Amino acid sequence: MTQKVNFKNGNLTIAGIVFLPEGFDENKKYAALVVSHPAGGVKEQTASIYAAKMAEKGFVTLAFDATYQGESTGEPRHLEDPNARVGDISAVVDYLTTLPYVDADKIGAVGICASGGYVTAAVKQDHRIKAMASVSGVDIGEMYHVGWNGNGPDMDIPATLEAIGKQRTAEANGAEPLILDWIGKKEDIQIPEMLDGYEYYKTDRAQHCNSSGELRFVDLQALIAFRAYDRVDTLLTQPLLIFAGSEAGTLWSSKLLNEKAASKNKELVVLEGFNHFDLYDKPECVNQIADKMDPFFKNNLKN
Repeated sequence: MTQKVNFKNGNLTIAGIVFLPEGFDENKKYAALVVSHPAGGVKEQTASIYAAKMAEKGFVTLAFDATYQGESTGEPRHLEDPNARVGDISAVVDYLTTLPYVDADKIGAVGICASGGYVTAAVKQDHRIKAMASVSGVDIGEMYHVGWNGNGPDMDIPATLEAIGKQRTAEANGAEPLILDWIGKKEDIQIPEMLDGYEYYKTDRAQHCNSSGELRFVDLQALIAFRAYDRVDTLLTQPLLIFAGSEAGTLWSSKLLNEKAASKNKELVVLEGFNHFDLYDKPECVNQIADKMDPFFKNNLKN
């Protein structure tokens, strides 16, 4: 059973989908999970796949659109502000604590792709979140410095920041915003793994009318400076479960989080033979991950 919900994050409205477990009883208290979507995605895609799966396991789950994206409000549209993304996660926790059937002491979080980083950044400062899981998680800020595969940056960062400054000045003086696409045109893709990303977002596999895949060029300014894993060695003490594909270019990010996090209860699970995007929706990956997350959250979201 699902319910579409809307709730506030300051002056903005977040749109979400609540997934309720079978046999749901509104008079009972349930552990709950926040499920956050990748950059360029929306709640109806991989976030809802995992939210539905974990509801089958007995959790109340909530997949949501980031502010400025999907059905959530906020201008300019398609803004990818890492600090806003992190704040959204705490706003979802705020909302969950108001639901009479949610145990406010039993809230966890799941982040996918860039949201693996955003959830990490939220969890290290919001200890109402008692445990977290990362699926193909990426510290998106670090990625701009080490590249998708961790072998070096895919852009000239000083030149990019210079160009962003010029574009901001131009837009402040009336120029049209410069809009980028997270995936780009198929013929322009240089990293073979990103062809799977194109298939996921741009074909019937998972494309959605609310997922344009767009971001503003000037958003790169904050993304380049963002560090999801900063101070996780002292602040991230909650139980941590990390999933990555053995063939994922982003495996380096999952290894880095596992290495740096202060959590005494942490585990990196590498799914052999799968890449970054396989973990989004392929049943053999999703089922394995959900089966592992089930006891992890049940054991760690308890008084």
